[in-house]
Amino acid sequence: MKEFSCGAVVPGCSAVFHASDEDDILSQVAAHARDDHGMDSVPAELVDQVRENIRSV
Repeated sequence: MKEFSCGAVVPGCSAVFHASDEDDILSQVAAHARDDHGMDSVPAELVDQVRENIRSV
């Protein structure tokens, strides 16, 4: 199981995502970025930061 906490990249955000693999986490994070942070797209630099902060749980 993988986990990502949005607050690791966006201070103050309490959203946490769980999935069986990194691709599923990235899909959830992209939807969250759009719906909760108003981002039309996720820049490559941000994707890299997300990847660096995904951990196994």
